[in-house]
Amino acid sequence: MIGALLLLLLGGSFIYDATTRRMWGFLPPPRWQTPVGIGMCVAGLILLATVASAAPAKPAAAAHVRVAVPEVNTMYRRYVEQAVAEEWGVEGSPARLAAQIHQESSWNAKARSPVGAEGLAQFMPSTGAWIAEAFPDKLGQFDPWDPQQAALAAAVYDAWLVKRNPGTTQCDSWAFGLSAYNGGEKRLHQEMQLAERKRLDAGTWFGSVSDQRARSAAAWRENRGYVRRILLVLEPAYLDAGWSGKEVCA
Repeated sequence: MIGALLLLLLGGSFIYDATTRRMWGFLPPPRWQTPVGIGMCVAGLILLATVASAAPAKPAAAAHVRVAVPEVNTMYRRYVEQAVAEEWGVEGSPARLAAQIHQESSWNAKARSPVGAEGLAQFMPSTGAWIAEAFPDKLGQFDPWDPQQAALAAAVYDAWLVKRNPGTTQCDSWAFGLSAYNGGEKRLHQEMQLAERKRLDAGTWFGSVSDQRARSAAAWRENRGYVRRILLVLEPAYLDAGWSGKEVCA
């Protein structure tokens, strides 16, 4: 848009032909048609373009994306609501955790991924062993195949990751947390460092850290799609379907 305006201004300003001279007679042309006026306009638009290009991109609206929210098992829904209440209290969003489980396993408690992730929340065996040791009071006997434990483990892990990776906004913090849940903190931190080296805001996800890549192209696409789909597509869909909570990236 800014580029088009710049071209239009340049093209129109330099067409100072006989027709233009006849229009203004012997009077001097308006200031905007003088070299100084043209220069000021061009400089202003260039400055505007520079500021616009430097600002991080906002999350693209996803309202047009339609998602069929399934009729979730009543007990599974209760497990999600209980887990969110335990970790975040009234500030939590069951719709967000439901969106994550939807993305992870489509609510299939017996799901096993090709790489070995297990259960409703798709924990890898190594991560499951770690979380049982890290949170013995809550998950000391963690079983990824148990839907109730899986929902609680996902909530606990989300809260831990979001707290460890704070962003400029809550939306950014959740984007960082979900990126780490999907692809690990190591890669996330490397991509934050890449943003810093480019003098971008390492506390902003969309339009900043999200554009950096420190993993394979396929893993990068999966990770970015994971974050965007949960926060911008699925959470709003679950809210529309009657789940409680609030959009964190509204």
